[in-house]
Amino acid sequence: MTESAASTAHAETTTDWRAWQESWDRQQEWYLPDREERFRVMLDMVEAVVGPEPRVLDLACGTGSITSRLLMRFPGAVSVGVDQDPALLTIAEGYFAGDDRATFVSADLTDPDWTAALPHDSYDAVLTATALHWLRLGPLATLYGQLAGLVADGGVFMNADHMKDETTPRINAAERAQRHAAMDRAKAAGVLDWAEWWALAAEDPVLAAPTARRFEIYGEHADGELPSLDWHARTLRAAGFAEARGVWASPSDSMVLALR
Repeated sequence: MTESAASTAHAETTTDWRAWQESWDRQQEWYLPDREERFRVMLDMVEAVVGPEPRVLDLACGTGSITSRLLMRFPGAVSVGVDQDPALLTIAEGYFAGDDRATFVSADLTDPDWTAALPHDSYDAVLTATALHWLRLGPLATLYGQLAGLVADGGVFMNADHMKDETTPRINAAERAQRHAAMDRAKAAGVLDWAEWWALAAEDPVLAAPTARRFEIYGEHADGELPSLDWHARTLRAAGFAEARGVWASPSDSMVLALR
């Protein structure tokens, strides 16, 4: 066994990947208390449109939160997760090790040739949540055009994310105040926030190096934008999808579904 292989084997026996996966979920739920609800509706619509055994692209997959829920609900599904974050991909690969239904690929979604890294040319469903707001409008519109070429005829794309309606400033302010008050109460009870979670990852002997690389790639946070649900639907139709509209909304977020 090589030194590298021995190091990997040691990591697999000493790192609790499930604990890291669950820790990521709890941290994300602090920001998104209805996170599981959006996943449920997303999978409801996958089943409604393409059935219970889809080939799925988990776009900007992170630790594989969507893939995890997909495979629990639909044992006959397969998922390809794509992300550029080396730390979150390390957790995903560790968590799903041994499950041949899940594959993970490292790629930069702003690279014009990122789809060349994927193992398949088409997918029944492309799913993403709370990730594409890292992109500005130009790169996001370009990505939507690329996705129109990846989704099979009759297939579906869904994006659940922050989709801000600038025409309702008073509603937005009231919602934000209510949400942040609840977050403050949870924080006082000991919930980890984004920065604290990443600080723990940086101290972990297995995740320290990929976490350092992650911050070299992204910095603290990318300078993205928050277009409205209407913008997403219009841009997806212009990109080549036959239909697109919202299928779920919380007071702060929405989910757009586009049918190929």
